[in-house]
Amino acid sequence: MKLFISKLHYKKKLNLYETMIVSMLSVVGIFYNIVSKIRNKMYDKKLIPTYTSKSFVVSIGNITTGGVGKTPLTLEVARYFLGLNKKVAILSRGYGAKLKNKEPNLISDGSGALFTASMAGDEPVWLGDNCKGAYVVTCASRIKAEKFIKDKYNPDIIILDDGFQHRKMNRDLDIVLVDAKNKFGNKHILPAGPLREDLNNIKRADKLVVVNKGFDSSDALKYCDYLKKRFKKDTYLCKIVPDYAYNILTGETLNKDTKIMAFSAIGQSAGFYDFLRNDYRLIAVLEFEDHHSYEQDDISKIIHFAQEENIDSIVTTEKDAVKIIDIIKDVELPIKIYALKLKAYIDIKEICGR
Repeated sequence: MKLFISKLHYKKKLNLYETMIVSMLSVVGIFYNIVSKIRNKMYDKKLIPTYTSKSFVVSIGNITTGGVGKTPLTLEVARYFLGLNKKVAILSRGYGAKLKNKEPNLISDGSGALFTASMAGDEPVWLGDNCKGAYVVTCASRIKAEKFIKDKYNPDIIILDDGFQHRKMNRDLDIVLVDAKNKFGNKHILPAGPLREDLNNIKRADKLVVVNKGFDSSDALKYCDYLKKRFKKDTYLCKIVPDYAYNILTGETLNKDTKIMAFSAIGQSAGFYDFLRNDYRLIAVLEFEDHHSYEQDDISKIIHFAQEENIDSIVTTEKDAVKIIDIIKDVELPIKIYALKLKAYIDIKEICGR
């Protein structure tokens, strides 16, 4: 049901049944929006106390739900500051993890992830493995996480992954991402639409980044100009394109003539499948809800589905790959599973401005 509703958020033409569902959810959205407005007003009026870190704090977030590209951009920002010989810490909530997150968890000490994705969450583990040198901490309270990592390693830079709605911690640079294709969906507030809060709250951001998941950036560049004029914010393009698919157990590269099926549990997964259609013979797709925690039965279902479709290989996202690696590493699979690696092109120096 959750997957069905999330698709309605970005669907342009609804049938009668779908329209009725969105209308009913809009009633709930009225109350959600009222609470959100009161909360933001209290922060604006400084009626709710906030915390200021001694480190330089960068928030990377969005105003909609789903996979806009926050984690890849977080990686690029972290690598940029590491390249300036800064000590960097990434703070994440650790959504969907088995680890209790009322207190801080050190997911990476800079040498790589210290936990599996099922324990710590797919995004923190992926960041830990792909951003060597950066510390990664999960906690429901970003302030607790900041104090923990400040006492332990004293980082120069704190990056809040998915931090736009987390207003308890002040930030020096607030970056908001917008998907070039899906934009703001139907522009309804949750749960009827993808907006986490009123669209006008983008005014809190310092800079906007339009994420284009594709090779043609002409429309995305026009959208950058539109957002810049509408919100009076510096707006930049981040172009994400596929690099190659690799076997998640052996590192072997997948031949581009291969007949494949794909599966994922990410928000706004259409871009991932479009990438695969561009370079491979994508025959079938199997979708799970965003942040789904895979079990052995899920892997069996995926394999069975692929065999029924007479598929040669299976491809998933890197975020999904870190969640299934421990399930399949000691099992002899009849079909190989690959992950699609992506590349991000962005003027990170101009965005970070340091």
